Amino acid sequence: MRFVSTRMGAPAVGLGKAILKGAAPDGGLYLPETIPSADLASLRPDLDLPAFAARLLAPFFAGDALEPHLEALCAESLDFPVPLVAPLAERPGLRALELFHGPTGAFKDFGARFLIGGFERLGDRQRPITVLAATSGDTGGAVGGAAEGKVRTVILFPRGRVSPFQERQLTCWADPVTAVEVDGDFDDCQRLAKAALADPALASAHRLSSANSINVGRWLPQMAYLAAAAVKLFEETGIAPGLVIPTGNLGHGFAALYARAMGLPIGPIVLATNANRALSRWAETGLYSPLPSLATLANAMDVGAPSNFERLLHLPPEHRSASVERVEDEAIAARIVADRRRGHLWCPHSAVAAEAYERLDEGRKAERVWIAAATAHPFKFAEILEPLVGERIEAPPALRAIEDRPLRKVSIAPDLGELAALLCS
Repeated sequence: MRFVSTRMGAPAVGLGKAILKGAAPDGGLYLPETIPSADLASLRPDLDLPAFAARLLAPFFAGDALEPHLEALCAESLDFPVPLVAPLAERPGLRALELFHGPTGAFKDFGARFLIGGFERLGDRQRPITVLAATSGDTGGAVGGAAEGKVRTVILFPRGRVSPFQERQLTCWADPVTAVEVDGDFDDCQRLAKAALADPALASAHRLSSANSINVGRWLPQMAYLAAAAVKLFEETGIAPGLVIPTGNLGHGFAALYARAMGLPIGPIVLATNANRALSRWAETGLYSPLPSLATLANAMDVGAPSNFERLLHLPPEHRSASVERVEDEAIAARIVADRRRGHLWCPHSAVAAEAYERLDEGRKAERVWIAAATAHPFKFAEILEPLVGERIEAPPALRAIEDRPLRKVSIAPDLGELAALLCS
């Protein structure tokens, strides 16, 4: 399969080259030239996630140098539990897809490990890759954990805009991972990464690529667990489930839309955002423009200029259908408290999805089962949750494991010259 730029100003490339480049040279994002139809007969609900993913993703790997490695990539990156649970007795039509049982406690573990595995197989010892990862919280930790000891990686994170545990998780990794604190917000970090990738001399000198969801190697595996959960529920109920996806940079939301476009049994999709308004304003008015990012309780979604919106617009109109529900901090906190009293604890990002589900009218809830993506372990946001729920949140073993690691970071202004100097150092 060939991949083309959303801006149609760059040559089509194979999957491996699209992954290595991260973004297209014309500034666009890579997308498959055509939307493949899923082989639903082979995507059985009894398959484990790695086998399901390998079958789902086979068309994207066809004819590429990575094709012989697909099964191994899936086996090594999608090898932790993904339970689909009924979190609230009062809401039997709601399922939570728990995506936080990986090594860094967030859904980004799937895509980060898949992508780093791809980089390892595409690497050249004479010209090693340098991976850039702009993060609003969880991406950097997942990428750092996956890249440690393997692939040179530079993580850009915004000063003062990540949780204390997230910062520890961003800055605890050994070489060849470097954590860089940027004096700005996530959009500044993202602009820096994009500017570096678009600079021909800089990109060539360091063989730059991206670990953000602008890279096709990130959102392809994210489709797999959403599709697998949908197939299981469709087998049980005979009705395609709805999805509620908390989203910031729109990579997770786009993965849901693309899986449905391939023919997977996915019903309505709700893109749940925090107070950042770019997507909700588009849904309300049909107009899109980037906005300054706002700091919220769901900080990993604090994105004012979601990169993957460009991919969404590239989909045929019939495949773009989704509603957008904006959830402000007051409602996030109220949903956390209310559902904890019912027996379930959400992280702030998962609470955005839970609140968006609650706002559906009762008729829509009754039509089908709905899956809310539970994206991060609550412990990662203990300083937010503990005062709200009045209890201590225990760390799972994987997150306790980093407590004694030494921390290191460097600081820069949101300036390409400073990033370039750091890359050369």
